[in-house]
Amino acid sequence: MVRIFTYGFWFSVAVLMLLLVAQPVGHGTRLSVSLIVIGLLALIMLFRLDGIWRHVFLALASIVVLQYAYWRTTSTIPPIEDLYSFIPGIIVYAVEMYCIVMLAIGLFVVADPIEQKPAPELAPEDCPTVDVFVPSYNEDAEILALTLSAAKAMDYPADKFAVYLLDDGGTDQKRFSDDPVVSAKARARAEELMSLCSDLGVVYLTRAENSHAKAGNLNAALWRTKGELIVVFDADHAPERSFLRHTVGHFSTDPKLFLVQTPHFFSNPDPIERNLGTFGRMPSENEMFYCKIQKGLDRWNASYFCGSAAVLRREALEEVNGFSGVTITEDCESALELHSRGWNSIYVDKPLISGLQPETFASFIGQRSRWCQGMMQILILKNPLFKRGLSLPQRLSYLSSSMYWFFPFIRATFLIAPMLFILFNMKIFVASLDDFIGYTMMYIVVCELMRGYLYGTVRWPWVSDLYEYLQSVFLIRAIIAVILSPRSPTFNVTAKGASQKHDRISELALPFFAIFALLVLTLGVAAYRYNTEPEIANLLLVAGIWNVLNLAIAGAALGVVTERGNDEVGVELPVRANVELEFGETLLKGAVVNASARHAKLIPAERTTRQLRKGEYGRLHLLNPTSKVLITSMPIHIAAVSTSGDNALELKFEPEAHHFPIIAEMMLKDMTVVRDERELRRKRKGLLSGSIRLIRWAITCPIAALSVALSPAPKERSEERKQIANQPLGQPLAQPLAMATVPVRQKEIAE
Repeated sequence: MVRIFTYGFWFSVAVLMLLLVAQPVGHGTRLSVSLIVIGLLALIMLFRLDGIWRHVFLALASIVVLQYAYWRTTSTIPPIEDLYSFIPGIIVYAVEMYCIVMLAIGLFVVADPIEQKPAPELAPEDCPTVDVFVPSYNEDAEILALTLSAAKAMDYPADKFAVYLLDDGGTDQKRFSDDPVVSAKARARAEELMSLCSDLGVVYLTRAENSHAKAGNLNAALWRTKGELIVVFDADHAPERSFLRHTVGHFSTDPKLFLVQTPHFFSNPDPIERNLGTFGRMPSENEMFYCKIQKGLDRWNASYFCGSAAVLRREALEEVNGFSGVTITEDCESALELHSRGWNSIYVDKPLISGLQPETFASFIGQRSRWCQGMMQILILKNPLFKRGLSLPQRLSYLSSSMYWFFPFIRATFLIAPMLFILFNMKIFVASLDDFIGYTMMYIVVCELMRGYLYGTVRWPWVSDLYEYLQSVFLIRAIIAVILSPRSPTFNVTAKGASQKHDRISELALPFFAIFALLVLTLGVAAYRYNTEPEIANLLLVAGIWNVLNLAIAGAALGVVTERGNDEVGVELPVRANVELEFGETLLKGAVVNASARHAKLIPAERTTRQLRKGEYGRLHLLNPTSKVLITSMPIHIAAVSTSGDNALELKFEPEAHHFPIIAEMMLKDMTVVRDERELRRKRKGLLSGSIRLIRWAITCPIAALSVALSPAPKERSEERKQIANQPLGQPLAQPLAMATVPVRQKEIAE
């Protein structure tokens, strides 16, 4: 009944809106209608009305959107006789109409999101068997140790689940390679990880050759194991102890359920968050997808596998011969295949893992290039619009997810469009200033209101524009490469766990400096023409404002490609763990409030009988009698003693493999604090405050970027250059890494 109501409602609204906008009324009347609609939308937002009001809001907003589309179609396209203006004008028009179509599909997807009920509690004897897969390629052993320890400590009957490390860096193909360097590295890695797995009680698996990338790695393990359910964690995705309790129970209620997906939560900032200083204060970029869009997809049985933090049914995977590997996004592709065969999925909106994001801008672009190319492959090779077995909502949902990745062409068009008029006098948009205010401005305001209403708690104004601009510069080439050769893209592992000691300019920064300079030049030309050509002053004003917005986003982007120094590596979480420190005969109880694999911050619960000093060595004991960890204590030393009122101690670890269970217990026993902090940063920001922030970035970021670019590069010590991520556990780095990244070259991004 819900679907029938939704279909009927939106069909009726569409017919009514089309009839309304086609009425021959004057510009003043249409402006009045737009202002009334905006007022009503503002009231709905002010009182935070939801439920049926959500549909009312979207229906009212559609009036202004369709009104704009009708006006653009009938009144603004340059005459065909003037090909010089008509050709770019029709391209801009087509791009705008594409945006409106995508807006309509997107609104359908998120119009009625659902919240899943908690998973049923299962008695131990009723729990299905579970195989936990942790695929790995080149990740550092320390990252793997935390993930494997956390996975091993999950709350589940011990005889009904097993953890497997799937090592694609130690395959026979690599260990017996003709290249002695490759062979030696693979053999050393295999030996190190086999020892790690033995210490942690985890099964080490590898395979003969590295075929079909991650999908092939997962499938190789799938046929060698027998668990009824398969859990997949990326190498850097460490789970909370209760992960299985929140997910596995759902499979008992639906025999056709093939997937329970949970959100990806990241404990470190991405390059945008770190370089602009927004991490911890602004919602992360992925929250819009995981907290809003996936719940909308879930309404239509279209929430899909995201590659990690998910539970899948073996029976379903065996029906389609394992994880799909035609494209480089095996996760979404596998879900598409299973949905088309009548299997179901659900989405549980509760962060239950902590992972790592790319630290450098180059690795960030490399990751997004893979996502983009994979979704383009799905669109071309397995177009959901024509995929047999999908329902109409599922077709639209998958279509929305794949066609979204054409945004680089949209961004490029909107970046270039005002330049065409300012620099080359191409009249791509036939309109007066009054028309621009009455139609375009009203349309922009309504779109921002819709964005704020639907996503305001997880996405602040202009942030989407910045993220898309930053990716567009490189993704255009990536998309073209897929269109020309859909089967050519290869799976590239995203570099993570990197650090750098000094500020520097990203190796991918040059195009952003060039675009910024061009936009500044265009603004100067616009100002000159505005003063010397009064007959087109209004059009120049409109184009100039458009160019200024592009310039502001481009200016903020220069702050992103100015990489800020950062010595921290790996997962770091706010926690609440009661511990006891032992320094000889001195005992100190307290609470660890922040922890990673290498350090922790402790707030003492009492004063000690003597003054503790930096450099003192001792042991840390977890105060948890029900703990299932392999050890109860680990060696630590004091790195710093706070002089503030809380008397906090900064503790440092030098962990060996057998210490990671206690680290995992301390960090990931309960992620309630993490979830609470995520909720606290979800505060709506108005368009005004968002615009002020963008202007501030636009002014300060270019200055900072030029300062770093013109500064002499710091002299790096040769020892630092030799310290890369492959440090054996228990042997801490002698010096902080200056850089431990895998550069992503521009050619690799396109390929």
